[in-house]
Amino acid sequence: MNTPSVAGAESLSGTDRPVRIFGWLMLAALAAYLVNTVLTLSWGWPGTAAIVSGGGALSAAQLGIWVLFAALAVLSVMRRPNVTLRGDAALITAFNLYLVRAAFFGVLFVGLSDTFLSFLRVENLTEALFGADLTRELNRAAFRGVWLHWPLIGLGFIVALRARTLGFPWLALLIVVAELSIVISRFVFSYEQAFMGDLVRFWYAALFLFASAYTLLEEGHVRVDVFYSAFSDKTKGLMNTLGTLLFGFGLCWVILVLGMGSRQSIIYAPLANFEVTQAGFGLFVKYLMAGFLAFFAITMLIQFVSYLMESVADWRDRPGRREVTAPSAH
Repeated sequence: MNTPSVAGAESLSGTDRPVRIFGWLMLAALAAYLVNTVLTLSWGWPGTAAIVSGGGALSAAQLGIWVLFAALAVLSVMRRPNVTLRGDAALITAFNLYLVRAAFFGVLFVGLSDTFLSFLRVENLTEALFGADLTRELNRAAFRGVWLHWPLIGLGFIVALRARTLGFPWLALLIVVAELSIVISRFVFSYEQAFMGDLVRFWYAALFLFASAYTLLEEGHVRVDVFYSAFSDKTKGLMNTLGTLLFGFGLCWVILVLGMGSRQSIIYAPLANFEVTQAGFGLFVKYLMAGFLAFFAITMLIQFVSYLMESVADWRDRPGRREVTAPSAH
């Protein structure tokens, strides 16, 4: 396919502008929803729905967040009129992959540090190393979460700025090593503790949920449509567009709304209360595993926006179709 002229490229990008605006509005809605969820559930703000019942300035401010983010989304597209669908898709994907890299480093750091502390706790070595006061605080999930887990997750975001690997192979290898250590310690040394199994589950959950967005990028998710492989690229683009609009976005929003819609929701409640496993001397990371579901929905929603733009570009036979590196299963 011949590369279009500059004027032709501008014309193509102009006709693609409504799709770009829709995609960025979807991302703006995601950002506004997350910000307002924190303001409402964690800070006690009344929520945007309260504006009809006299919610006051705080409720109006929350509504303003939605309007502001939507305006920024539209302005972002209008100020870059010559950017194509594939150009925006590549930008969104790059940001999403950074989030995934950061999350993998975060769970690596948290898993190793929490395992170390849990081992010290089991062997009654914590007080000798850290003193009675700090030991007492480290045995509190809220303290460990705020002063250990969250800083380590922040460190993961910093490291991800320089790293280029997504971490899937290394995390999978570490899961195998962790599981192997359980087998060796159990059958050779007759030693096994709850935190050892918790570490495997913690990393395995991260591997499965964090890698989903990258799997979507590489067309690695299994398709049940046996006719898809015989479609032309344009027809595949149309099918992927409809699937994203009808199912992809809906799945992600259902998880976010049901999981974080109230203080008792299945994602927000464990996060807010730093929920831990009931097993004695296990890791203090159960609340983070609930958060994995939110991270899954967020990264999948972001990737679905990129996927929508790529699919529409395929449907409209735009140049520069990206070839995936992973085979699709049909």
